[in-house]
Amino acid sequence: MKKIAIIAFLLAVSVAAGRAQESRQDISISGTGLIEPHVSSPNDVYVGANAAYGALVSYRFMLSPSNAVEANYGITYQNSIHFTTNPLTPKVLTRTQEVSAAYLHTFNFRKFNPFVEAGAAGLIFLPILNSGTTTQDTHQQTREAALYGAGIAYEISPSFDIRAEYRGLVTKVPNFGLSSTTGPQINLNTNKWYNIYMPVIGVAYHF
Repeated sequence: MKKIAIIAFLLAVSVAAGRAQESRQDISISGTGLIEPHVSSPNDVYVGANAAYGALVSYRFMLSPSNAVEANYGITYQNSIHFTTNPLTPKVLTRTQEVSAAYLHTFNFRKFNPFVEAGAAGLIFLPILNSGTTTQDTHQQTREAALYGAGIAYEISPSFDIRAEYRGLVTKVPNFGLSSTTGPQINLNTNKWYNIYMPVIGVAYHF
């Protein structure tokens, strides 16, 4: 009986130690693309942009094997947002920052772990005032955004995985502080919302 009791005790200790060592946190670094769709508005302001490229850093905490919360910070190098408002065609060279938080649900299939997420974000549109920006009256602007996404993680070791994801950010089109209510400057206001597309691929470390 003593031997059985000792074996049972050792098994319980081993299980508890294994659970204690289970990774519940990870940090990931990813490359991103940022694709803004074309937008037109009833007040004859048309908006388009070329693609931007940047980086995203994420911290994820597992509440359970299938549920997690995540915090993100992202930044793009630069892209050009161009407006058409008769008779002017101003262009704003922009750096975009993201601060966001989301809830994730993960589906576990051996080494493949698909996931979906939803949350909220703040987007900071920061104009770069150089020769690439044709109107110097622009100002930094912060917009609230809804975040959603889906992706898949592939475990390459107990400590690392590779992740690929599609993310979407639904936000109001920036006007960089130039609207019909701000004075005699040109009006870049569309009063429109749009969906920014963001493909993401990166590597995560579990600890």
